Amino acid sequence: MNLGKYRAQGSGPASIHPAPSVDSRRGWKPLWMLIAGAVSLLFLTFLSLTQGLADISVKTVVQALAAPQDLAEHNMIRSVRLPRTVIGLLAGAALAVSGVLMQTVTRNPLASETTLGVNAGAYLAVVAGMIFWPGLQHMYALPLAVIGGTLAALSVFALAGKTKGSPLRIALSGMIVTLVLSSVTSALLLLNQQTTQGIFLWGSGSLIQNDWDGVNFTWPWIIGGLIVLIMGVRQWDVLTLNEESARSIGQKVGTIRFLAMGASVLLACVTVSVVGPIGFIGLVAPHLVRLSGVNRHGGLIPLAALWGAALLVGADTISRTFVDAYGELPVGAITAMIGAPCLIWLALRVSRSMIGSSDSSGSSMMTGTSLRRLPYPLLVGIFSALLVLVWIVSLMNGSLYIPFAEVAALFTGGGDELYRSILLDNRLPRLLTAGLSGMAIAVSGCLLQNAVRNPLGDPQVVGVTSGAGAGALLIMVSFPALSANWIPVGAVIGGIVAAAIVYAVSWKRGLHPTVLTLVGIAVAAFGSAIINLMIIHAELDVAPALSWMAGSTYNRSWTEVLRILPAILILLPLAAWLGRRVDLLTFSEDTSNGLGLHVRNTRIYVAVIAVLLASIAAANVGSVGFIGLLAPHAARMLVGSNHRKSMVIAALIGGILLAGADLIGRVVIIPKELPSGIVTALLGTPYLLYLMSQPIS
Repeated sequence: MNLGKYRAQGSGPASIHPAPSVDSRRGWKPLWMLIAGAVSLLFLTFLSLTQGLADISVKTVVQALAAPQDLAEHNMIRSVRLPRTVIGLLAGAALAVSGVLMQTVTRNPLASETTLGVNAGAYLAVVAGMIFWPGLQHMYALPLAVIGGTLAALSVFALAGKTKGSPLRIALSGMIVTLVLSSVTSALLLLNQQTTQGIFLWGSGSLIQNDWDGVNFTWPWIIGGLIVLIMGVRQWDVLTLNEESARSIGQKVGTIRFLAMGASVLLACVTVSVVGPIGFIGLVAPHLVRLSGVNRHGGLIPLAALWGAALLVGADTISRTFVDAYGELPVGAITAMIGAPCLIWLALRVSRSMIGSSDSSGSSMMTGTSLRRLPYPLLVGIFSALLVLVWIVSLMNGSLYIPFAEVAALFTGGGDELYRSILLDNRLPRLLTAGLSGMAIAVSGCLLQNAVRNPLGDPQVVGVTSGAGAGALLIMVSFPALSANWIPVGAVIGGIVAAAIVYAVSWKRGLHPTVLTLVGIAVAAFGSAIINLMIIHAELDVAPALSWMAGSTYNRSWTEVLRILPAILILLPLAAWLGRRVDLLTFSEDTSNGLGLHVRNTRIYVAVIAVLLASIAAANVGSVGFIGLLAPHAARMLVGSNHRKSMVIAALIGGILLAGADLIGRVVIIPKELPSGIVTALLGTPYLLYLMSQPIS
């Protein structure tokens, strides 16, 4: 079957195949790719076997493999280090090939087991099995992972518009689905700490093996799967053709696509069930191979498997190089730090074909259908009343119910002394921290969505939240003697650094919304990896760490209130002052420039205020998501695109949402608590699903 003549006619994924295929020309690059991959893999395999708490020479490794004796070093190599290295080879190959097939099926260069949410879905399913069916979990870990990964991928496709969604939309959909699933996973881990004790390292991606059980379980699936996939390479090549061309030569495109996607999900889920969610291998390895000009699957699959194995074993070797100084580090965090720059490179590469297209460049900020609008003063009054109501109910409820009369007496100087103490020392500062932080996050989302001109942008999507979290945690871990007043300083610095990277990288593309968003996703992944590394290195208690990462208002005091209040009083008026300029940002760039707006400078001004608000909020309540996404949308549906009006409504909605989430988290499972960030994610999911299903005008 000659596919060449059809390939020229089709509209195949040009962005997936950045260079013409050189397979037919027998180019030298693929050969060098094979040789370099084989040499790298051999070198890294032996290097991996020498790394660990005890330094072992290459000579000892060779002796242990070729002529093993009953020596401690030989036993360690054969029973601990060798299984770890072999599982790394298998998992890396599986993830790389999984990424190849996902990119082919979706015709999307950003597709991988990470960006399609497969890792998050499989991880959630395995954790749920560990909690609810502990006796069966080891036997059925793989089926559970496959179910979870498949449902996650289907959710991403449904949100992004099936397999025809743009790279940006699929990446955003995958990130949102991952955030939702990660929130559910965090809730399960926090509520079942005894059952899931010790799972944090594995949940960050770890190749640790104490015997050959993991290898014995995975190798038939992975090796068998790779053999079958290599045998069917001609079928996978069909998917690179225009669909009409493929059908004209008698190919069942739907069936082939289903089989390829099923195989890719299965390979990813096999690895998750044994080594946890490890990201970016399926993104980096295929593109590394494609740079050599290999686009046909006959060469792409084996070479990607080779380089995927080398990348994962290399990342694990790096993680063990610092074991003496930092302890055991999760390989998933290392691969994220390696993969984030690759995603940035891909974002710049993909944007060349997307800038100026109808996909994003000219999109407005309106999504879905506007609601029938009430007068603006009436809306302000309604949401202000709701805010007061939620805040009063929050003050009344908790592990101890406090009557409304006692709450009212607090503000008149009377009331029972016990109730006054609980309200003043605990509930009121916690409530104000939640409410004010919710307002800051909502306004930050308003500003960022206009700055990147993308209705799905928020502080998490553009990397600000994870950067602020990493900065705050760095202060706590590296400088424990400093007072808590320095934590927001670290958060602001981290948020500014993250935003500066995003804007600096995107500057050559004119701060285009697509580039800003994709680079932000990469920076967010890098920041999250740093957070995981610091938590494990500092040996922080996993439960508080998970709670903080999910977004928590637990045990907040007047210190946090005094951090966020000045930011609200200073930055919100500045945001309102920029209202007219922000309104102009909602138009296309040409229109905005034609109206006399300096688009780049305005985006920077808007972004600085947004970053400061989001960073200070992150220092107070951790990584709270969805409020910066949902509140601005709800406000625009109610009052339109007038920035000053929508900012006020969004701030009120943000204050209601986070205060309400704090209340629900405190009372729904007394005496335990759910972090507020998890509650906002769960409550916001239905609206988010609706939002993603609507066309972006």
